[in-house]
Amino acid sequence: MSPIDNQSPSTTLPPPPPPGLNAAAAVVGASKVYGSGDSAVFALDQVSVEFRKGEFTAIMGPSGSGKSTLMHCIAGLDELTSGDAYVDGVNLAKLNDKDLTVLRRKKIGFIFQAFNLVPTLTAEENIKLPLLLGNEDGDAEWIARIIDTVHLADRLTHRPSELSGGQQQRVAVARALASRPSIIFADEPTGNLDSTTGTEILTFMRHAVTDLGQTIVMVTHDPVAAAYSDRIVFLADGKVVDEMFEPTAAKVLDRMKNLGN
Repeated sequence: MSPIDNQSPSTTLPPPPPPGLNAAAAVVGASKVYGSGDSAVFALDQVSVEFRKGEFTAIMGPSGSGKSTLMHCIAGLDELTSGDAYVDGVNLAKLNDKDLTVLRRKKIGFIFQAFNLVPTLTAEENIKLPLLLGNEDGDAEWIARIIDTVHLADRLTHRPSELSGGQQQRVAVARALASRPSIIFADEPTGNLDSTTGTEILTFMRHAVTDLGQTIVMVTHDPVAAAYSDRIVFLADGKVVDEMFEPTAAKVLDRMKNLGN
């Protein structure tokens, strides 16, 4: 991952220090550039931000602000053009493809808008899939607790086609939690759900942080969803422009209206 020569609109600054010990994930001086020369587009522009352990963070910003790009780069799903991304203190740029795959499986959980369940597997098999891929059994007591918490005990033998959208997303959330990852990334996790079911999923994610000690980073455009978080990081034009603690839907909506002003 080498920087694009002299193309960043930002002033060159000394590199920031590596993330602190309480960071579950972080980017330091992160830029993501598409194209080159006069046609270069900066999806991320010298972004440095930490996501602390045991915290529920939302990433918000207008379309094209870089929020999904930021999440994908921190999660090892995409490479930065320059700068560094860390998960649990590990610099992703230092890993080969095999080690990066192992880190994603062991350290990172994912929740997607489209559920991304394997249609031929049962709910229980989908929940345990990250562990099965690593030939691991996992913590049976922890998995049972997760299944009970998301109210899926009576649906474990059902395949995704036999489950409602809300049940499928609960399976996806349980799958993300099953291996007790260092951090969970959620990309618009309630985007395909009705408001009642979305509230159930967000309430459980909040519970997973407060009571189960998980760390969640969620990309969302929804002020109501963001209000479940502890902290919101606001992006505009590929840069972090603000953050908010103890958010409410009204405060978030007001800030989004004025984002970039």
